[in-house]
Formats: sequence, C-alpha cells, structure tokens
Amino acid sequence: MTLPATGLLTSSEQELNIKQAKSGGCGCDSSTALEMDEKLKERIAKHPCYSEEAHHHYARMHVAVAPACNIQCNYCNRKYDCANESRPGVVSELLTPEEAAHKVLVIAGKIPQMTVLGVAGPGDPLANPEKTFRTFELIADKAPDIKLCLSTNGLMLPEYIDRIKQLNIDHVTITLNTIDPEIGAQIYAWVHYKRKRYKGVEGAKILLERQLEGLQALKEADILCKVNSVMIPGINDRHLVEVNKMIRENGAFLHNIMPLISAPEHGTHFGLTGQRGPTGKELKEVQDNCSGNMKMMRHCRQCRADAVGLLGEDRSQEFTKDKFLEMSPEYNLETRQEVHEGIEKFREEIKLAKAKVQTGKKVANSPKILVAVATKGGGLVNQHFGHVKEFQVYEVDGNEVRFISHRKIDQYCQGGYGEEATAENIMKAIADCKAVLVAKIGNCPKEKLEAAGIKTVEAYDVIEKVALEFYQQYVGTGD
Repeated sequence: MTLPATGLLTSSEQELNIKQAKSGGCGCDSSTALEMDEKLKERIAKHPCYSEEAHHHYARMHVAVAPACNIQCNYCNRKYDCANESRPGVVSELLTPEEAAHKVLVIAGKIPQMTVLGVAGPGDPLANPEKTFRTFELIADKAPDIKLCLSTNGLMLPEYIDRIKQLNIDHVTITLNTIDPEIGAQIYAWVHYKRKRYKGVEGAKILLERQLEGLQALKEADILCKVNSVMIPGINDRHLVEVNKMIRENGAFLHNIMPLISAPEHGTHFGLTGQRGPTGKELKEVQDNCSGNMKMMRHCRQCRADAVGLLGEDRSQEFTKDKFLEMSPEYNLETRQEVHEGIEKFREEIKLAKAKVQTGKKVANSPKILVAVATKGGGLVNQHFGHVKEFQVYEVDGNEVRFISHRKIDQYCQGGYGEEATAENIMKAIADCKAVLVAKIGNCPKEKLEAAGIKTVEAYDVIEKVALEFYQQYVGTGD
C-alpha cells in the first residue's frame, strides 16, 4: 500500500537543513490561568523529556561528573567504559566539571538543536554536590540559552533547593518507586544518610521522607518536577497507581513509568536473581491507569549518563574525551537562535498539517489499532525500513493518533543484506501492530511483513496524516 506524500513540508525541511549545515486548579480567573498555561508551555517547549512533541526536534546531552551514590538500588549497577550499553548508570568515561563544560560548548556548536544539559550520574548528582554545581556554574555562564536539569534519588534534595533555584535549574527529576517503605525494602539494598548506612524498611522510610520533602520544596520553589518510577512486576507494579496519585497531589508535573531493565549480564541484583521486567502490554496498562489528569511521559529512552543527541539516538561515541578535548568550542548564540527559529517554523507547519487532518467529524465507537512508524524525527514518516533501530508506536482510531511507546530492534540492513533472525525479531517486536509506516521498504521485508499480517505503507509526510489515512483504508476494507 502506497500513500501519496503532499510535499508541503519538503521546502521547509530543506531550509532547516541548510541552516543546520551552516552551524554544523489554583483559584485564578480564566485569563490568568491561560497566561500561566502559556508560560508553562514556554518552559517545556524545547525540552525533549518534558515535551513529547519537542523530542522530535530538540536534542539533549548528559555529562558524567557525579560518580558517587548514596543509595544502592537493586536494579542499578554503575558501570564504566560500556560503550555498547544504553541504560541509566552506564558511562564510557568520567569528566571533571571543566571537561564537561568544554564538551557542552563543543556539542552546542556541532548540534545546535541541543537545548538541554543534564547531570544524571552515573551516581547521584546531589551525592556529588561540588562537582555537579561547579559544572552548572560554568555552563550557565558561557551558554545561557541551554536549559539545566538534574536527576536525583531525592535523598539530599531538601538540602540543595536554594542552590538549585539560584542556578536557575528549572527541571528536576526524582526517581520515586514507591510510597510504601515495605515495598521500598525490596527495591533498595541500603541508604547512606548522615554518615550511617540503613537497610530494609528503615532505610526505605528515610529515603521516602526525604523524597516527599524534596517534592514539596520543588513545588514551593516553582521548579518543574518529573518523577521517574521503575516498574517492577510483582513488587510495585500494582502500587504505582498510588504513587501517581500522591505525586500528582504534591505538585509533580510529569510521571515517567519506566520498565525494569534486568538482563543478567548487567550484573544488577534483580538481573542476577531472575527478576523480570514488564512486557510492553503490562507497561502500557499501568501507564494508562495512571494517566488521568496527569501528564505521562511515554517517550523516555532510559538514557545513559553520558547520552548525546535526540532521544532515541546516542552520539556519545562521537564525542569521547580523546576527541572533544581536541575540538575548539563553536558555541555561537546567534547561530543557535537562527537554527531554533527554523525548527519552530517547521514545527508550526507540522502543527497546521495535524490540524487539517483532525478537523473532520468525530467518529463514535471507532476501534483502536497500533501502527509502527519509521522516523528520524521531525514528526514525520521519513526513514527507510532497513535503517530503523527503533520504531515509534502509535495508537490510532477514527479521531486521533496518539504516541504510546518506542520499540528498539536490530537494524534490518547490515552490510546490504537482511539477517533471517533479525527479520523474525522485528516481526515479534511489532506483532501487535496492523501496519508499518515507512519512507521506503524493499520487496523482501515487505513480503515478510505481509505474510505476518502487517501492512506496509510507504509515504513521506506527517505521522498523524499517514496514520489516519491508513486507518480509514483499514477500517473501510475490514481487514
């Protein structure tokens, strides 16, 4: 099945590429509430983690300046020199604050759409306060347009709220997996607080008290807070609805429920003891149950502590220490602003294209289906099937197209041919999808998908438009 592309976006995308190449319930009245809403939108507009729409266009980077940690989670093993692993707590090399600042300025020039700098490990930033805050000081001084973020377990968060506010760190993530110390005792091996190590329920209780205190302090300081929760089947999976309710009532802006990663080769306690992670279906069910009135983050990639690039890609190996220390910083605020203006113009065209698609008559009782999308970003179907390393999965009905998850796969084309085992794994990864939306696909993988009952749609256009056009044909034919 081939759908026509409109071509409306091509010129804008080319213009953006040229520019990039040059650079390398509060009691308020309705008007005040609207103004507050606009200010909030502005705060997250270029943050790829806090805005699902922004993650198609803007990049982030983490710098690994915080090696020490003050708690031991049963799902964590902080590993160094692990270039082939992509998960939290893993880095290839540690940096000093000065090295980190140099790296940020180099990458801000090489990747001008990079808008966010985060310190997320490989330990806990607030267990390494001097290194963490020195890094932020250097970057805030030299690159004022880059948003500053940190991720923490929350144990020491109440101690540093004033410093965080002073440095204009506007986004803080707390990893909060439970509000029940009994459950916490199954997740945390120990908590080190005020020069003493606590285990079991006692340690989990101390951690929880500090997390809740920190969450409240962030709310009072008007700092946006994202809460990460690792979903662990049989331990906290059913409990996460209670976590969601509590954090919503205490001012969290966004909830990110992530699947446990527990392969034995990672060397974590859960990995070595056989604790499984959730299936995609189980994860979606919990996320759906928690959605309610709170924003859910479904596009998280559980990034490395030295990740660089768009979510879903990792360019960290392009900027290892031996490479970036030899590069001269090319940070230029004017050039970066020019690139961002091009991105915003492109985003506006995407927004208008979506509006045209979704202004039709509402369809009652329309069934929902899933489609897998091959995309390099930009909110477009724009990637060849053979180059895909990750599909974005959308839920479609007669009225809307909603992003729900991403699924990593092994690239089909490897040296010009497709491995049979790779093809089978791809089919398994998207077996619940009715179609694959791609820019191009070869006859061989197309036939395999069709044999597995998965339609192929070739197009180059806005994801929502292509998905809804397929849906109308799919429902019309009764497949």
